[in-house]
Amino acid sequence: MVELNENKRQAELINRINILAHKQKQSGLDPEEKQEQATLRKEYLANFRKGFKDQILHTKLYDKKGHEITPEKVHKIQKNNGWRQD
Repeated sequence: MVELNENKRQAELINRINILAHKQKQSGLDPEEKQEQATLRKEYLANFRKGFKDQILHTKLYDKKGHEITPEKVHKIQKNNGWRQD
């Protein structure tokens, strides 16, 4: 349920960012809209980075021979968070 809400929020952010970008190209933005655009972009990027980091931290990498090659830094984080048994 949380992921669904996060995805919905991201979609809302993208939609509003695109509306403001279109308006900026057509007629320009007033200072309040420019501030809103900057705030929305900042929130969108923060959410994107968080999601990307979470995805990386929950990923295990393997070479062609089937040996795990997950970076040690990621391996330690996964272990510290209880996501790994090894």
